[in-house]
Amino acid sequence: MAYTGVQTLFSKETRPYLGPELRPHFLLSELGLRGSALAAFRGPCRVQTEHLVDWEDRLENDRIEAREMVHFLGEFFGEGLSQGVLRQRLFMAQVGEVLNAELLRAGRTERVLRSGDDLFVGDRKMSVSIVTASPVSLLLHAGINIDPAGAPVAAIGTAELGLDPEAWVPKVLERFSEEWSSIDWACAKVRPVV
Repeated sequence: MAYTGVQTLFSKETRPYLGPELRPHFLLSELGLRGSALAAFRGPCRVQTEHLVDWEDRLENDRIEAREMVHFLGEFFGEGLSQGVLRQRLFMAQVGEVLNAELLRAGRTERVLRSGDDLFVGDRKMSVSIVTASPVSLLLHAGINIDPAGAPVAAIGTAELGLDPEAWVPKVLERFSEEWSSIDWACAKVRPVV
């Protein structure tokens, strides 16, 4: 059997993200992705307090809202929560790197900076991100603003920066898949020491 690594998909179907989508086997049941996978789709975001996974945000009665985001949903099998948080941080760093390359290519002076699991341009927030564990897998949601209208914080989206998701989302998915395979090979190629 050939090694397939992690599957990726950029779905052309627009769908809202409301929070309950962050559940085991959503990618299998809704998008047909088997095993560890990362999918992206565009759509509005409206996550009310009761659907937030982050207890810090829930206790503050926060919510997440944007007119349009690119939503990345991931499900990864056979990993612990600490490893999932590390993958989340690596993923957000990769998104920032891709967006910065696109900004540079477009001759823009703005730059995306990562702080923890969030992306910012100046003091305006560009993303939301969470990783959690289910009984069978790790689950990731990362939303990158296209149009942040309705956001409860100072926010910026890729539309304001002149960045088209059709151009940068496939690059993010490809980089994530390549990094996943590279990490797997880095684990497999070393000689044990005793």
